[in-house]
Amino acid sequence: MAKPKLAIYWAASCGGCDIAILDIEDKILDVAEFFDIVFWPCAMDFKYDDVRKMDDKSITLTLFNGAIRSDENYEIAQLLRQKSLLLCAFGSCAAEGCIPALANLYNKESIFDYVYKRSPSLDNSSGVVPQPEVQVPEGKLTIPGLWNTVRTLGQTVEVDYIIPGCPPQSDQIAAVIETVIDILKNDKPLPPKGTVLGAGEKTVCDECPRERNVKKIGKFIRPFEIVTDPNLCLLEQGIVCVGPATRAGCGAKCVAAGVPCRGCYGLPTNIRDQGAKMASALASVIDSTDPEEIDVIIATIPDPVGTFYRFSLAGSMLRRVQL
Repeated sequence: MAKPKLAIYWAASCGGCDIAILDIEDKILDVAEFFDIVFWPCAMDFKYDDVRKMDDKSITLTLFNGAIRSDENYEIAQLLRQKSLLLCAFGSCAAEGCIPALANLYNKESIFDYVYKRSPSLDNSSGVVPQPEVQVPEGKLTIPGLWNTVRTLGQTVEVDYIIPGCPPQSDQIAAVIETVIDILKNDKPLPPKGTVLGAGEKTVCDECPRERNVKKIGKFIRPFEIVTDPNLCLLEQGIVCVGPATRAGCGAKCVAAGVPCRGCYGLPTNIRDQGAKMASALASVIDSTDPEEIDVIIATIPDPVGTFYRFSLAGSMLRRVQL
């Protein structure tokens, strides 16, 4: 019998998700043995035309990492949706927008203006800005057009499953792959559409071993400003930790190592907006009822939007700043 076909694609992201797949170590051999890897341009020499020539729904599973930020991202998302039986938003960028979606705090024109005209790291005295099309002696050159708004994969095409994380933890990836192989090999029923795979139902706080004493905070600080108590909740020590607003599944590895949760595993079950949930969690520990004093305390939080929506801005209720 023909092997099930697997595709892996990297859109607007850093490439960490592809590395995380390799981090499953020798289990990658199980993947290669069970699946026919028909498209993984990061690792092997595949072309878009290879996919275009495939029959619709002939790819059993596609792991799509990266947000949708350009015409090319969107075109390949549509193509892989058309060719794939199952399309999985793999990692935070595909699922929620992640770091690339922080560009939604600005518009495309202001980003181009800074990067190509005002950036101290660029020598571009003539202010040349990339154009989607340019005529040269050899013919017309084209590059993908950059979108004004970064979107999640699910905001552009229909997604079957989500594997969260920035990147997903390698042990969770291995567990998901083993489950998928077992389902396909033994003709077991698939999980319900929309299921979040490789993650728990609760929050990072439920996985965190640190003690919580419901301490009230009069000032927020950054991790390098103090020597933290290794046993006490980081939030109760005044360090902004997004664990209360983040789905479990990572094993609370960052928090256990003294690094506050950044929120990369996304929304817990039944939470609509990660930033709103985090604002609620902070409100419960701020040691004041005076509005002016509360404003002073909140002002000690560095970059609130970039902290609360670092991974989820595109998929949040805010979506983007309206400019």
